[in-house]
Amino acid sequence: MAISFLLNGREVHVGDVAPQVTLLDFIRSRGLTGAKEGCAEGECGACAVAMVADEQGRAAYRVVNSCLMFLPTAADREFYTIESLAQRGELSEVQQAMAAAGGSQCGYCTPGFVISLFAEQHRRDREGPCDPLAMGGNLCRCTGYRPIRDAAHAVIDAPRGPFRDRLDLPAPPLEPFSIDGFSRPSTLAECIATLQSHPDAMLIAGCTDLGVESNLRLKRWPRLVSIEAIPELHESSESDGSVRIGAALPLSDIARAWSTAPRVVHEWLDLFASPSIRNRATVGGNLATASPIGDSTPLLLALDASVHIVGSAGPRVQPLASFFTGYRKTTLQRGEIIRSVEIPKPMPALIRFYKVAKRRLDDISTVAAAMALDRDHVGRVRRARFAFGGVAATPLLAVEAEQAVLGQVWNESAVERVQQVLDRVLSPMSDHRGSKEYRREVAKSLVEKFWWEARHDDRR
Repeated sequence: MAISFLLNGREVHVGDVAPQVTLLDFIRSRGLTGAKEGCAEGECGACAVAMVADEQGRAAYRVVNSCLMFLPTAADREFYTIESLAQRGELSEVQQAMAAAGGSQCGYCTPGFVISLFAEQHRRDREGPCDPLAMGGNLCRCTGYRPIRDAAHAVIDAPRGPFRDRLDLPAPPLEPFSIDGFSRPSTLAECIATLQSHPDAMLIAGCTDLGVESNLRLKRWPRLVSIEAIPELHESSESDGSVRIGAALPLSDIARAWSTAPRVVHEWLDLFASPSIRNRATVGGNLATASPIGDSTPLLLALDASVHIVGSAGPRVQPLASFFTGYRKTTLQRGEIIRSVEIPKPMPALIRFYKVAKRRLDDISTVAAAMALDRDHVGRVRRARFAFGGVAATPLLAVEAEQAVLGQVWNESAVERVQQVLDRVLSPMSDHRGSKEYRREVAKSLVEKFWWEARHDDRR
């Protein structure tokens, strides 16, 4: 069976290909060399292309890292590269703006910036000039960002033409698909059956983690099973008692699906990797990879989230606090899938998410933390959660810290008690992002910052 998809408006058919060939390598083999490999891990944006995706029933252009998409995952999809933007020999508005502002020097990264700006120009809910942060997944090492920002500010409305008209049509639906070494089922039952018949298969969603393993560590799997076409894994809902987020819902869609999300959720999403990563990464994938520095886990631990899991033995619910069993290990059994994440209501009255990294945006955490607090009418702690990433072999919920302040007034003495607990329970390691001593002190300082912000909120 051939892999079929639309590339720059033309149908492409590819047969007899290894399942871990990347979309980037394929498009470059077709002579479309504007997209390039820089970091091979979705951090630099040199490989950016625009993908037509469904956004609440309407088509939208979304920037994706083609170096992290295995070619079979492109089946039935639609992509546009930098080469398609110029029409009838004339540069597009975003290309003209970049050239006029002097936003290109060596040019290696420029096509990625232009693609990100093109997608931002066509964003439906945008008002006024383009937001430079839409290019947050693109890095430049020679031009400097001021002229690139100026180019973004110069671009306003998308002009009438084939690209704008394309958004009046629906995004292409994903159909079940299979080739040697790759399957994309369209129902949970089919997926579980596939996993039963291929016990050594690896599940993939956005592939933003496994793509790095494939590119940089040359890891190979005998069979890949994509869950992108399973509607049940994209379903999200909200009731009086909880919020449920589908495990395969891209991070970019969480705020749209959860319309009443508290401010901290939006702040967390803005700090989670980059726009191009959020357009592919999923909350289920971030949990299943069990990285001790995964950005979703501290916040979800602080919100007392649970994981809904399905498999051949039926459904079960696992509290996230007991989901991780060791470094990169979880309670998931072979053949099981995360279906959704459930967050109980009411939400804590005070909750914050913090991320300490080398860069504020588009970077991996050195330490991440989320803290939540409920107090009674005299300021005594009724409920507290202190969750951390990057300070142990697994994401950590410091239960002893909650016990140390329960029933106590949330003040400087309470902060010190929490910090004393963290001195005992945190077991960070040293690496190129930070020493174990630094990580421990950062975690403790974030508790003090949380207390300071609680005082600030009280005074409003």
